Amino acid sequence: MKFVSTRGGEKVSGARAVVQGLSANGGLFVPEKFPAVSDKEFDEMLEMSYPERAAKILSKYFDEYDSKELLSACEKAYSKFEGTDPAPLVRLDEGVYILELFHGPTCAFKDMALTVLPYLLRKGCSMCGINEEILVLAATSGDTGKAALEGFKDADGVKIAVFYPNDGVSKMQKLQMCTQDGSNVNVIGVKGNFDDCQSAVKEIFSNESYAEELKKHNVMLSSANSINFGRLAPQIAYYFSAYLDLVSSNQIEKGEEIDFTVPTGNFGNILAAYYAKRMGLPVRRLHCASNLNKVLTDFFRTGVYDVRRELYKTTSPSMDILVSSNLERLLFEISGRNSKLTAKRMAELKSEGKYSVTEEERQKIAEIFDGGFAGEEDCVEAMYDVFIDTGYTMDTHTGCAMKVAVDWFEKHKKDETKMVIVSTANPYKFPQDVLYAVTGNDVKDSFKGIKRLHAATAMAVPKCLKELRDKPIRFTKTADKRKLFAEVLEFVKNK
Repeated sequence: MKFVSTRGGEKVSGARAVVQGLSANGGLFVPEKFPAVSDKEFDEMLEMSYPERAAKILSKYFDEYDSKELLSACEKAYSKFEGTDPAPLVRLDEGVYILELFHGPTCAFKDMALTVLPYLLRKGCSMCGINEEILVLAATSGDTGKAALEGFKDADGVKIAVFYPNDGVSKMQKLQMCTQDGSNVNVIGVKGNFDDCQSAVKEIFSNESYAEELKKHNVMLSSANSINFGRLAPQIAYYFSAYLDLVSSNQIEKGEEIDFTVPTGNFGNILAAYYAKRMGLPVRRLHCASNLNKVLTDFFRTGVYDVRRELYKTTSPSMDILVSSNLERLLFEISGRNSKLTAKRMAELKSEGKYSVTEEERQKIAEIFDGGFAGEEDCVEAMYDVFIDTGYTMDTHTGCAMKVAVDWFEKHKKDETKMVIVSTANPYKFPQDVLYAVTGNDVKDSFKGIKRLHAATAMAVPKCLKELRDKPIRFTKTADKRKLFAEVLEFVKNK
């Protein structure tokens, strides 16, 4: 399988796509074609464990990797998760299910991919004959950073630096990152928002003089964000797994179409579902859930992507994003894989803060996608209603998705298509906001919030979050977004 850039000019192996992360012209790598899952393979996957299913999907894209090694890597990665199933499906109501993706070592869905990515990267370097030290850069709106740090800590031949918006993540997310152990990690708060962090990382990747400077220190860049296809590919697997679980538990018939509602900011999570559909998974519609930063909702409705607006800080901070990087991959597909047009639109976004698609393209997107959003009170109400009606507790991002799903059902009362709502984080990562939603009580201290949320819900508190209170804070540095490369260089020089 070869990979091409959304902006043209490159065709590389899967290993090279993972190691490089981003194409030289700033484009994102996409598969040259979408691999199909045959009926026979689907039936075989029904009996597989989650690691086996994940390895099967990954082998479709990374066919130059040894299949036995892929399976071993997946088994090792998902052995770090709580329970026997890394991605359990919970029946919430008639025809409505929750896909829980927060049972990994950092209690967020990013673990589903970032526990596997270190293997893909290290093996990719070996296959490409790369001997330089790899510097992994990651911009985070809250969850990617910790999951990447945990996945790459103390990895041989790798360093990782994470940038987060200093005032744009929850207290628990910040503590998770700033107490991170490992001899090869660095964490820096950025004076700005996530879009500032993300654009700075992209600038570092695309700046030739920066690359030359790093080369002097025998260092090569790679990415842990979902701009890296090695981050995106493992996420495709859990959509297949959810569907397979519905079939094997007799909730649906094989071949029956289902919907997914996905809370998303950077568009990677829901794009993985779209890729699963392109591989043959019977997906009818994908409902894209946003918070008050509803740039995606507006795009689906109008065909205009316009980031010239205020960025709101919300109780679902991982979705406080205006520039959704992975949307570029969808644009590439709906334009008929027109790399010149995709590059033009990305240039317009950078220079003018907006771009638009044709009405024909917008209709093509609308055949699969629709968008909705939840305001702060909408999210609270959705979380409260579900807790009162079913006893189920969800985090704030999943609350946004629930609001969008409820809106869909209210508008389409006769729709009997099964709906899977993707849950992206453990409620205890946002204890104060979840506590307020389900009880109306407000506390200022996160750990007091955990204690009271446990009393109200009886949900088990993850060990990794309980231990944060007593872990020493290692990283306190903040930096201007324009000076991040200087921080990167200092980190590289510090052997």
